[in-house]
Amino acid sequence: MFRNFALIMEEKVKQNSVKAWVLAARPKTLAGALIPVLIGLSLAWTDAREYGDWAFSWSAAIICVIFAIIMQIDANFINDFFDYARGNDDAETRLGPLRACTQGWVKIDSMKRAIALTTCAACIVGLPLVWFGGLEMIAVGIACVLFCFLYTTHLSYIGMGDLLVFVFFGIIPVCITYYVQLHTFTWQVFVASVACGAVVDCLLIVNNYRDRDNDKRDGKMTLVVKLGEKASEWTYLSMGVFAVLAGIIFWANGHILGFLLPFIYLAIHVLTWQKMCRIHEGRELNICLAETARNMLIYGILVSIGVLLI
Repeated sequence: MFRNFALIMEEKVKQNSVKAWVLAARPKTLAGALIPVLIGLSLAWTDAREYGDWAFSWSAAIICVIFAIIMQIDANFINDFFDYARGNDDAETRLGPLRACTQGWVKIDSMKRAIALTTCAACIVGLPLVWFGGLEMIAVGIACVLFCFLYTTHLSYIGMGDLLVFVFFGIIPVCITYYVQLHTFTWQVFVASVACGAVVDCLLIVNNYRDRDNDKRDGKMTLVVKLGEKASEWTYLSMGVFAVLAGIIFWANGHILGFLLPFIYLAIHVLTWQKMCRIHEGRELNICLAETARNMLIYGILVSIGVLLI
């Protein structure tokens, strides 16, 4: 279903059309940005009950969601542009979904303007979080924007991509989303943020697993290139197992469903891992990429439901 949708969307794309910009924004990747915010908000809502309903701000929650979405789109635009500029997006050898700049769906100058616009929009949207979380939110915002650029232009080439996923799709969004609500964070929140980072990192692992030969050729030393095929396959599986077992901290804090429900995620994660190992290489691994995106969304929903249901 995911693959058929992508093929339909990629047919007869008019330059700078709405369809072209939708494809450039990569809507399926937005789940990776929303999951940590969803988990952070669920934990904050649960703990806010101890202080009364006034302790939870829906305005701050909405701002966090919108900021996460815009930053993810910004990151996708930046990745699209700089990979094209570096010559890494060869339409003939590319195994992943087609990219807007390489295919000519979006003009290069238009993409530059889009990057500037989305970066400014993220800063404007995120600025009110200073009111809820204090001046330290400015530093967090600067770090998000800075590493959004550094990831594609430099850090992903030296094997730092997985670490950045842990930090910017796990620790920072979960902890900061919680912090702007209650002005603190707990060990439970921190462990949840690390588990979330591990789940989202599976998406990067399967993406880099598919591209390992091209990345090696281009001198892009991802973690998969450094570890090799077999170790990367076991790393993918281990990330999902770790994320679920780390949820025992929810049980320790009285949220047993927060620990038990994610085992549903683990079951489908294992199935995707088996398919990944069986396919092993080529464009067909995009099926596993789509399934991993689906799986991590399911994980986020299950954890949130488990935490909210007391």
